[in-house]
Amino acid sequence: MTQNWIRRIVLPTAIVGAVVFVTAATQPRAVSTSNAAVKSLDDRIAANAAQMIEQGRQTFRFATFGDEAFWGDTLHLHQTIAGAANGGIGPGLSPAQALGLGLKVDVDALPRALQEDLLKGKVDLNNPATTLALLQLNAVVGVTGFFSSGQIQSVGIQCALCHSTVDNSLAPGIGHRLDAWANRDLNVGAIIAFAPDLSPFVTLLSVTHPGITQDQVRTVLNSWGPGKFDAELALDGKAVRPDGKPAATLIPPAFALAGVNLHTWTGWGSVPHWNAFVANLDMHGKGRFWDPRLNDAAQFPIAAHFGFGDLPHINPDDDQITPRLPALQFYQLSIPAPPPPEGSFDAAAAARGDALFSGKAKCNNCHVEPLWTEPGWNLHTPAEIGIDSFQADRAPDHRYRTAPLGGLWTHTTGGFYHDGRFPTLLDVVNHYDTVLSLGLTAREKSDVVEYLKSLPSAE
Repeated sequence: MTQNWIRRIVLPTAIVGAVVFVTAATQPRAVSTSNAAVKSLDDRIAANAAQMIEQGRQTFRFATFGDEAFWGDTLHLHQTIAGAANGGIGPGLSPAQALGLGLKVDVDALPRALQEDLLKGKVDLNNPATTLALLQLNAVVGVTGFFSSGQIQSVGIQCALCHSTVDNSLAPGIGHRLDAWANRDLNVGAIIAFAPDLSPFVTLLSVTHPGITQDQVRTVLNSWGPGKFDAELALDGKAVRPDGKPAATLIPPAFALAGVNLHTWTGWGSVPHWNAFVANLDMHGKGRFWDPRLNDAAQFPIAAHFGFGDLPHINPDDDQITPRLPALQFYQLSIPAPPPPEGSFDAAAAARGDALFSGKAKCNNCHVEPLWTEPGWNLHTPAEIGIDSFQADRAPDHRYRTAPLGGLWTHTTGGFYHDGRFPTLLDVVNHYDTVLSLGLTAREKSDVVEYLKSLPSAE
């Protein structure tokens, strides 16, 4: 790995197109507007849309929101990534190990010479120095290294860490970015546990678990497994479910959210609410956040103790989160669900499943086409969907959200529902067949599954 690769890198500039449809209903008393003015307004709307998408894309992919102060300066995660041989501590993190943890590499950030060397097996993927070189190229999806005089000084994370993957076009884990796809390979807990200093988590969890140690925190983090994250752990301190299994939930996709009201597993809030929540409370960025529901000490003892419902009265010039929320939301709402690969489902069976979906199977009663969730308050009690209330009770409304179904084929790894309790789509259909007494035949169940695999359908 050479510094020449770093000097030669040219990050691609995305070309954005925006098409704006404007319908004007002119009333007799309306103020007259010239064609030139209308065209100017339309142009401004289109230009604003293109700018918002580009700004949102940059935020989603590259903004750390100042969280390097936590992940690097406080937890010193960069030191264990570098290893003792590169100015850090311990053995370091090699690219092979990073890929094994589900981290991804953006092929478009790699110079052609490096791509060719990777294909020829000329790059040492077992050397932490190679990891540092990839970070200097800004090629590790969702992770930014901060360097001075060639030495890594800190590390930060982005939205893309959990909510992006790659198409594996160069090699497994190395390819073109797929923004908003759930990275079900990512072992978030193990990555956090790799940090040498977890004392901030000890401080948080001591509210509900006095005397907890860093080793015990690591045990909790390592219990999550690939594709899961526990966003509520630092609010309520609940590390395990009543059945003894880890309380972490599956990383959801972040595409096809246009028109969707509440978009988290348990309906915490809208897209900008959850972006602000995650950037402030999970990523530990520098911003302003307000949600008085977190002041409920009975439900959220840790959040109430530390005042997470009112974070902090920061100078607007120092706020690295709030100014980015509008464009970030705009970009996320512009990302459609990806169509299924050709030949990945039985088209004839899917057509029969379509009729069943809005008929006998009653799926469309809640997963309303084409949003695939309710056009309104898309929450249900645990009893309505026939499951326990544990995760619902970790959220303010004690309910579960009706999940949008477009692009289900992209996140089958890890199972379905918030905790992956149903390994396959057929298990989900069987569940509702029982709970709702649908009386579906084996063929009808199979047809519904094929229809789900086809979404977003071209029909």
